[in-house]
Amino acid sequence: MTVTLDLKDAGNGPEMTKSELIAELAADNPHLRTADAESIVNALLDGIANALARGDRVELRQFGTFTVRRRRARTGRNPRNGQAVPVEEKLMPFFTAGTGLRERVNGGIPSRRRGQKKPARLETGQSSDGDSSNVTGQTAGTGSSG
Repeated sequence: MTVTLDLKDAGNGPEMTKSELIAELAADNPHLRTADAESIVNALLDGIANALARGDRVELRQFGTFTVRRRRARTGRNPRNGQAVPVEEKLMPFFTAGTGLRERVNGGIPSRRRGQKKPARLETGQSSDGDSSNVTGQTAGTGSSG
């Protein structure tokens, strides 16, 4: 059985709630009851949360990776009076988007991989082959002197 989810026109705004996600999943898969779609979403989210609580890493290929990061203890400031306040060490969930998700969000524009160089920027009046020709096609500095 294949379950699909198309989120193009989901929700009224830029956010999507869990109940909207469940409704979209049920609408895109008529063979699923809404209760089944809710069970699928809850099982997925609970599985990710339980793995992170154990300190595990969850990798969903082409989507992203969920990990836990440790934030060291530090001294913070009370915003009301500026007094120093100790902040204890804590663990925070962290998500890194995968290549497929980044490209999908950016409309199919491939993302650079770590270590790849940025594409060279063209200077004004420079063509992509590196020739610094002006608009009329003459090479800079070769105009006739009159």
